Amino acid sequence: MSDTTLPGIDCVVIGVNAATTLGRCLDSILQSQYPSHLLQIYYVDGGSTDDSLAIARRYPKVQAVALQPRYPTPGLGRNAGWRRGQAPCVQFLDSDTVLHPQWLARAVAALQNEGVGAVFGQRRELHPGASFFNFIGDLEWNPAPGVCEAFGGDVCIRREALEATGGYNEELISGEDPELSQRLRHQGYTIIHLDVPMTGHDLAMTTWRQYWRRAYRTGYGFAAVTHRHLRTTTGFWAREVCRLAIRGGGSLGLALLGSFGAWWSPWWLLAWPPAVFLLLFPRLCRVHRLAAAKHLTPDQARLYAWHCAIVVIPEFFGAARYLLGALTGRPLRNQPRRLRTGSINLENQGEGKFREQGNEARTREEWG
Repeated sequence: MSDTTLPGIDCVVIGVNAATTLGRCLDSILQSQYPSHLLQIYYVDGGSTDDSLAIARRYPKVQAVALQPRYPTPGLGRNAGWRRGQAPCVQFLDSDTVLHPQWLARAVAALQNEGVGAVFGQRRELHPGASFFNFIGDLEWNPAPGVCEAFGGDVCIRREALEATGGYNEELISGEDPELSQRLRHQGYTIIHLDVPMTGHDLAMTTWRQYWRRAYRTGYGFAAVTHRHLRTTTGFWAREVCRLAIRGGGSLGLALLGSFGAWWSPWWLLAWPPAVFLLLFPRLCRVHRLAAAKHLTPDQARLYAWHCAIVVIPEFFGAARYLLGALTGRPLRNQPRRLRTGSINLENQGEGKFREQGNEARTREEWG
């Protein structure tokens, strides 16, 4: 398409305490190959106490929107951004991403197809070899290409589709993107995943505490979205919730039963072997299948299997927290002071064995 037929795009970037990554994200949008006069950039800040807003305001083409919510959520930020603009296409980005220079043109071309309401491409980690956690994240961002049930935080959506659904859920702390995906599908729109680069992401995860918190919130999102769409979308995320209940809850329940029962009789310890099997099922039985599905070496597949085994525990607790909040009327809330966007320091984090599990760092030419 020529410049005269290309639609305008509103790029909405959200962040809280994102000073370490925001400039890189905004630069990647401005350096996109899409005509600059057709781009409008909005940075929506969820209540930062660092220099995020000051950084955004240095860019003449960026409109900074400062929110001061008591409990910030991604949905609040994204809605505030797209409602400020008027362009027919809206590209959503997290502040810890960089945009591929060719992505916007590819997304717009896909949105020209009748019935397509949202399109997304590959999100890959910028430093997949810097830590075990980055390695896992790089494996799990992308579903199979083609028609999909849901998208993530980086996506290009028709404005008319956003208006038809009312936009993002502003209460959810996790799972807001798949939740909107289901309402788009209910409106008759199709979601497409293109097998082309879209964004590079800086997960910046280096500790088990970060891993636990992220998995906990993922489990919370599984339960929250399933609860909202259980009657309207057959099977969406129901399998994930059942997996948490059976493997996470089952293994914990059997382990506790065996431990407490052993005070009365050692026979109760027989509950431990099935508990261990439920928890470690992927590591014990699925390594070869995971290697084939994810195109991994045997060593990589074993690492990934360990993740698949242990992640159900924090996810189970997250799902249980959603159930508790639904029963008591006290949902999980974000606290602004605890939200911060980090970046991997390759000088300190990049020399571990996981550099062999993926690219040392994706090049700027590849990821914008």
